[in-house]
Amino acid sequence: MANGSDDPARLLIVRHGQIEANLRRIWHGSTDSGLTDLGRQQAQRAAERLAAHRPAPTAVYASPLERCRSTALTIAEPLGLEVRPEPALVEYGIGELEGVSYQALLDDGFFRRMHADPAYAPPGGESREAVTERVSAALARIAREHRGESVVAVGHGAAIGLALAWLLQGDATEWQRYHLHNGSVSELVLEPVPRLLSFDDTEHLQD
Repeated sequence: MANGSDDPARLLIVRHGQIEANLRRIWHGSTDSGLTDLGRQQAQRAAERLAAHRPAPTAVYASPLERCRSTALTIAEPLGLEVRPEPALVEYGIGELEGVSYQALLDDGFFRRMHADPAYAPPGGESREAVTERVSAALARIAREHRGESVVAVGHGAAIGLALAWLLQGDATEWQRYHLHNGSVSELVLEPVPRLLSFDDTEHLQD
């Protein structure tokens, strides 16, 4: 227990700010890229939102990919915190299919195959089962290490969606129900049972 509390951790889950692939409706996966101008603005808005959160976040974790790292650095600065890289939060990598549009993936049967077979992995990529397991385990580990605290975890849309579907419903095939907008904030507790206190909050992004 980080502070001796029996209270559960509050996980403040943030999807990274916009990247060019989001605009083009392309699955970027483990491919690295930086934020767009709008993405940097979204990260700044999320930082302002989380700086006002009470209790104040005590740690900021992030996927080491640039889009998450940049978002996390923007969030961590006003909190006076360092970003803690968490490799298990990286995006669902789909190998040779990365850089392909969502429509092409749909037409090619990728979504049908990954839905039907949790162990299916495209060449050079990961399976739905593996991604769900690693991201869920990472969130559970972070929560155990920060009992009684609020902690930020900056991650990716598909990976987080899979983990939320598994943690909340025990069914990762429901992952698309947990679509997150870029720069959104969701609040999750895992004990005594997993539940969302808020989901895909984008109020701070509105002009």
